[in-house]
Amino acid sequence: MPDRKPASGTNRSTVDPAAAVLPSADQRLALTTIAPPHPAVWQLDELLAKCEFRTQARGGPGGQHRNRTASGVFVTFRPMEITAEATEQRNQHRNREIAIRRLRYVLAVSLRTTSPLAIESGDPLSAAEHELRDRYRGTPLKLADDNRLKPAVTALLLNDMHVAGGQPSLVAPLWRVSTSRVANLLRTHPPAWTLVNRIRAHHGRGPLR
Repeated sequence: MPDRKPASGTNRSTVDPAAAVLPSADQRLALTTIAPPHPAVWQLDELLAKCEFRTQARGGPGGQHRNRTASGVFVTFRPMEITAEATEQRNQHRNREIAIRRLRYVLAVSLRTTSPLAIESGDPLSAAEHELRDRYRGTPLKLADDNRLKPAVTALLLNDMHVAGGQPSLVAPLWRVSTSRVANLLRTHPPAWTLVNRIRAHHGRGPLR
């Protein structure tokens, strides 16, 4: 069933979620699900304890072979063998920071934990996830790409969208925002947006633009 469109001038967060149908657990798109908290929510030291790094040589100034430096960084989340990389900077420390941030985004899209919408779930929300939801509930959900919490918020929104069958009208009341706020944040990260529309396609819904 498609998302219900609000009347002109209506705040989308007031749309009755009963107009949309929450799919049952066995109807959801099969995705990799793990126990909470989601690793995108973890503190940096927790995440790094589960990661391994390797460096890659790249050309130095002018491309001279003698100036090659091991500044490219690859980081792998060992439990799931998920890897992100950064090689564009000449400074290894900067590449490391970028690679870690990219890893958080990859984890946010690749892995799912429970959602408050999953009433059948036996997994309670973790304290870290609950705290993050409380922090951003009722806010504009506008976060810069380099905000360290954006991957975490993205992960939680994707958890909700997965359980909701890709229907932002069911997710928005949970965050006390309009449906457009939910969509706008996810749209800013193309892999997340692609997953949203993949979820929708699984349930026979058209893509969100």
